[in-house]
Amino acid sequence: MGKLFSGAEIVFKVLEHHKVEHIFGYPGGAVLPIYDELKNHKTIKHILARHEQGAGHAAEGYARSSGKPGVMLVTSGPGATNAVTALTDAYMDSVPIVCISGQVPTHLIGTDAFQECDTTGITRPCTKHNWLVKDVKDLAAVMDRAFEVATTGRPGPVLVDIPKDIQFKKTEFVLKNKKKKQVNGKLNGKVSNTEIDKVVNMMKKSSRPIFYTGGGVINSGPEASKLLRELVALTGFPITSTLQGLGAYPGDDPLFLGMLGMHGTYEANNAMYSCDLMINIGARFDDRITGKVDEFSPKSKKIHVDIDPSSIGKNIKVDLPVVSDVESFLKALNKRFKEKNKDFLNSNKSNISTWWKDIDKWRQKKSLSFKNSKEVIKPQYAVQRLYELSKDKDVYITTEVGQHQMWAAQHYKFNKPNRWMTSGGLGTMGYGLPAAVGVQVANPGKLVIDIAGEASVLMTMQEMSTAVQYKLPIKIFILNNQYMGMVRQWQELLHEKNYSESYTAALPNFVKLAEAYGCIGIQAKKPDELDEKINEMINVNKPVIFDCLVDPMENCFPMIPSGKPHNQMLLGPEDEKEEVSDEGKTLV
Repeated sequence: MGKLFSGAEIVFKVLEHHKVEHIFGYPGGAVLPIYDELKNHKTIKHILARHEQGAGHAAEGYARSSGKPGVMLVTSGPGATNAVTALTDAYMDSVPIVCISGQVPTHLIGTDAFQECDTTGITRPCTKHNWLVKDVKDLAAVMDRAFEVATTGRPGPVLVDIPKDIQFKKTEFVLKNKKKKQVNGKLNGKVSNTEIDKVVNMMKKSSRPIFYTGGGVINSGPEASKLLRELVALTGFPITSTLQGLGAYPGDDPLFLGMLGMHGTYEANNAMYSCDLMINIGARFDDRITGKVDEFSPKSKKIHVDIDPSSIGKNIKVDLPVVSDVESFLKALNKRFKEKNKDFLNSNKSNISTWWKDIDKWRQKKSLSFKNSKEVIKPQYAVQRLYELSKDKDVYITTEVGQHQMWAAQHYKFNKPNRWMTSGGLGTMGYGLPAAVGVQVANPGKLVIDIAGEASVLMTMQEMSTAVQYKLPIKIFILNNQYMGMVRQWQELLHEKNYSESYTAALPNFVKLAEAYGCIGIQAKKPDELDEKINEMINVNKPVIFDCLVDPMENCFPMIPSGKPHNQMLLGPEDEKEEVSDEGKTLV
């Protein structure tokens, strides 16, 4: 018999095998053997969060900005249940997370022991897969498999629940060499030549095409974003993006129509409604994009490219499903265009010139414009100034959830993938601050800014202590309107201005709060203060809380009212009761 290793040692040996450098966690009794072993593994640094939800969001930020899986470590009972929000967030947004949870000893499972809960039962709906390890001999294989499941196919969170006695028990450490496995039924998710031919033929027949791209492009890796840019340049087709896809294609490129969906641009939404061919690459037709499903892009043929076959046809019926990794699909499509379709590429841009004229008419609406003020800071203006003063610094942006999130998506232009971290599917208030912690850990020396709302950021404000402890110079840029802004906006538009419980009447002094945490506090009240103070925030090498006092009654437009199709957008206060037709005309 070879050398024996404890379960705790095996955990770290697998982590080292997968080249894990950072763990985000919070200790407790059921996981102490693993924490005790931590001292023997100098290549792995533990980041102590102040709450397990914060540890999970930090792991998400780490994963989304680095392309590596995030790892979190929590104890049993409340440690595991506190992690559920972050796991669900990662599940909705396809973020690879490996969560290791402690559990009561195996002989106590099912006895309502202290800090016991059915962790695998609770997390089954919000993870790709989870395991309860009852035999130490299975631990290495389960841990190894966890990394594989989290990172292959459509990425997502997994959980390994390890009873305390398993952490102490010893066995040999063996990791079997595995053959390359198929991903979602296709080796590496590669697309067939027949499918590529069908895509090309549909593109040739189209006179009003659009690329609809999502987070799947970014999840596929940096090469996928390069290939997407090449494809758009080859075809001259307009391109739009979901919230999670921002940065896969340059936000300042003239072929980019901006974000689509509930708070997307007028031109992007009208193009989606009026197109005759929609090429969905790595997006999932979620409800914030589709609006009223039976009126969603009614005259278009639809191609859907996704690594996850269960996502295809789930919400919207498509004409051509393509189960493929995005990078493989784009590589094959670009190759086919360059090899066999040069005549089409040469003539194509004139074929869709009328389509671009329609789009240019919609662009003339300038749907992201707003009425600025010299007296009060408009939140859109604050984001624009933040962008202009930081865009040359390869900045990483996280957000909380609400109006500020949408203003950030609308007015901060992203030209690289993995620079935009936000909670999309679950819409988790409190995401941005701990996510910024994880982003900064993964990208030391880079500028990391959380564009926040004062209501959201208070949900995980304790993670400022983590930033201070590890000298992480994150910047928390709060658009402080003293309301739960998106809640207030919906109450104004849909509930006769009954602002029930959406006003936060006892906000802290954020400058003093920053000082209490041992970081820097800055406040701006007037528009002419912004540039100087934003530069001060950017240049200081410490964590900063920036309290930007903005117009409390500003609403986020454009907006598609819930349940309405893309051609019924509200463009601003002057037409809140108007609807917009697909020809770009306003109907009263």
